[in-house]
Amino acid sequence: AASKGSLHTPLRINCDDCFLLLPSLQAYERRFPTCPLIPMFVASDTVSEYKSEDKAIHVIERRCKLDIDAPRLLKKIAGVDYVYFIQKNSLNRRERTLHIEAYNETFSNRVIINEQCSYTVHPDNEDWTCFEQSASLDIKSFFGFESTVEKIAMKQYTSNIKKGKEIIEYYLKQLEEEGITFIPRWAPPVECKSESSTSHTRRPVSPAVNIPDSATKEALNNKETLNTSGSPSEPIAGTPDDKLDADYIKRYLGDLTPMQESCLIRLRQWLQETHKGKIPKDEHILRFLRARDFNIDKAREILCQSLTWRKQHQVDYILDTWNPPQVLQDYYAGGWHHHDKDGRPLYVLRLGQMDTKGLVRALGEEALLRYVLSINEEGLRRCEENTKVFGRPISSWTCLVDLEGLNMRHLWRPGVKALLRIIEVVEANYPETLGRLLILRAPRVFPVLWTLVSPFIDDNTRKKFLIYAGNDYQGPGGLLDYIDKEIIPDFLGGECMCEVPEGGLVPKSLYRTAEELENDDIKLWTETIYQSASVFKGAPHEVLIQIVDASSVITWDFDVCKGDIVFNIFHSKRAPQPPKKDSLGAHSITSPGGNNVQLIDKVWQLGRDYSMVESPLICKEGESVQGSHVTRWPGFYILQWKFHSMPACATTNLPRVDDVLASLQVSSHKCKVMYYTEVIGSEDFRGSMTSLESSHSGFSQLSAATTSSSQSHSSSMISR
Repeated sequence: AASKGSLHTPLRINCDDCFLLLPSLQAYERRFPTCPLIPMFVASDTVSEYKSEDKAIHVIERRCKLDIDAPRLLKKIAGVDYVYFIQKNSLNRRERTLHIEAYNETFSNRVIINEQCSYTVHPDNEDWTCFEQSASLDIKSFFGFESTVEKIAMKQYTSNIKKGKEIIEYYLKQLEEEGITFIPRWAPPVECKSESSTSHTRRPVSPAVNIPDSATKEALNNKETLNTSGSPSEPIAGTPDDKLDADYIKRYLGDLTPMQESCLIRLRQWLQETHKGKIPKDEHILRFLRARDFNIDKAREILCQSLTWRKQHQVDYILDTWNPPQVLQDYYAGGWHHHDKDGRPLYVLRLGQMDTKGLVRALGEEALLRYVLSINEEGLRRCEENTKVFGRPISSWTCLVDLEGLNMRHLWRPGVKALLRIIEVVEANYPETLGRLLILRAPRVFPVLWTLVSPFIDDNTRKKFLIYAGNDYQGPGGLLDYIDKEIIPDFLGGECMCEVPEGGLVPKSLYRTAEELENDDIKLWTETIYQSASVFKGAPHEVLIQIVDASSVITWDFDVCKGDIVFNIFHSKRAPQPPKKDSLGAHSITSPGGNNVQLIDKVWQLGRDYSMVESPLICKEGESVQGSHVTRWPGFYILQWKFHSMPACATTNLPRVDDVLASLQVSSHKCKVMYYTEVIGSEDFRGSMTSLESSHSGFSQLSAATTSSSQSHSSSMISR
C-alpha cells in the first residue's frame, strides 16, 4: 500500500458539555437526508432498513453523496464531482447505544476509508452521553496524487470532529423549541393490564440541558450563510438596487429572465455588504453566475476565490504595470485581430509556429502565465469597447488557433505541464469569456495533445470548440460562417495582413538556467513559502523542527532542481547549536541561488547524540517529493538534504560509465533544492495516525508504481 493511516478520537463529555443520550440520538437523526450545517453533505438515500418487532433494534443503511473540498484539478483527473459513502447506523434502544459505520464506495479499489462512531451511556452517570470516533485510511494508489489525498482526508476528518458538537447542539435546540424536552426510554412490550403500573415504575429521565445561546446563534448563522437562496438576506424592497433598468439590461447584459436578474442583484448586494475590496462590474458577476447555471451558492464561492486571487497577484493592474519581455513580443505567435461576425474580439494564435519549449526555457512558466493573463485582461477591455461600438452586450471573444506546423516538439512534457496549469488558472478566473474556439489545420498529432488537454477543460467550454482538419475550414460551415472575408488573415488564404508575430525557434542563447528561473520575482502559482537551498559534497542542508507534543505530523514538499540528493530525518533529545553558515572556500554558498545551513555538530555520533527515524530516501534531479512523518517522541527533528555520491560497481569497485557521465553534469558537486515544511499539531488529531510508505509516480502515467519503505510512520511521493 502506498498509504496507510488511522485516526482515533475518544471523547468523554464532562458535566458542563453533557448531552442526554435519548435527545442526542433524536437530534442525530435530524441530520438526514441532508444537513445545511455540513456543506459537503449533499444528499443521502436509504438503501435498507430493519426494525425489530419490539422496536428495540433499528438498523438503517444509507448511501451518502459528498462534495469533497478538493482542488478542481484533482477532481478533473479523477473524473468525478462527488464521492459516495455507505453509512450503517445501528440503534439499540435496549442497550442505549448507537453505532455508526461508514466506508467509501467511490474509488474503493484505490482508497479504503473506514470510520467508526459510537454513542454510549457514560459509566458514571447514565444521563450523560459518551462519544467515540475512529477512522482508518489506506491509499493504495490515486493517479500519482496520494499525498494530496492524504492531506484532504486529514483536513476533512479534523473539520468533522470540530463540527460535530456544534451540529448536535443546533438540533437539540431545535427539539427544545418544538417543545421536545423529554423522550421516554424504551421498555419491553407488556400486557395492557399492566401497562399502567409499568409506566409508574419507569425511572424518570432528567430534563434536557440548556444549550448556550452563543452556540445556537453561531449554528443558526452558519445555516443562514448556507441557505439555498445563496444570500444572507434578501434585498430590501423599494431600494434602487432591487430591480435593474430594462434598457440597461438590454444594452450591457443581454437577455435575462426575472430569476437570473434576481440572482445578479442578490449576489451583487451580498458583495457590497461583505466584500472589502473592489466590487466587480455586473458583466463580470454575470459570467460567474452563468458558469454555475445561476446557482448563487456555487457562483459566489468561485467568484470570491477569484477576487482574492486577483487581489493577491495584482491582476487588476497587470495591463498598466507589466511589460511583456522582448522574447514574448518576438516569438509568441499570437495577437488580437479585428472581430468576428458577432462583434466579438478575435484573437489569433499560430500555435503550430510557436516554440513552446524554447519559450518555457527562456522565460519560465510564471512569465508565460502572466502573459496569458494579460491577454485575458485585454480581452475583457476589448469586450467593453465593442459593447459600446456595436450597441449590444458583448461579453466574450473568439479565438482562432492555427495548428499548421504542430509536431511532437509541442508535446514536450514541461510545456504540456505549463499549458495545463495555465488552463486551470484561466478556467477558474475567466469563466464564460470564450465565445468560440476555431481550431484550423489540425495535424495527425493533434489527437494526442487533445487527449492530454481536454479533461481539464470545462464541459461548457468544450462545446464551443470547432475543429477543422486540413483545408476543411475553407468549405461550407467553415471560417466564412464566423469571420468576414475581408478580415481573414493572409496566412489562411485571406486578403487581410495579420500583424501577429510569425514565431519561430527561440535561440538557445536566450535560455535561462534553472536557478535564474527559480529566482524569478514573479510567482503566480508557487507560493513564496518555498525556500531555496544549496547542497554540497560534504555540506548538507539541514532544517530544525522542534516538536512539543508527540504524534504531531511533520509534512514536507521539495523539488530537486539540480543534482541527486539523499533525504534523511533525524531525532535528538537535545537542541543543536544555533544554525551556522558553512564556510567552504570552494563554494559560493551565500549566492542568491540558495543558502546552506548545517545543524548536526561534527562531534555528534549517530546512535548516541541523535538517531535516524526514517530510512534514507534517494531523490534524483527533477523529482518532486511530498511526504509526512508522525512523530513518536517530543524533541528536535532534523530534516537533512545530503549530496548523493555515485556508488561504485560491486565487483570491480570502479564507478560505472553511466555514473561517471551523470556526475560530470553536476558542476562543483553542487545540488539545489526548493523546499517547504509544515507541522500539524497533535491537538488537531485526537489520537494517533500512521502515515504513508514511499511511492513513485510519473507525469506520463497517472497511476503510481509503489515501492516500500522500512518505516511505517512516514510517507513520501516522488513525481518525475
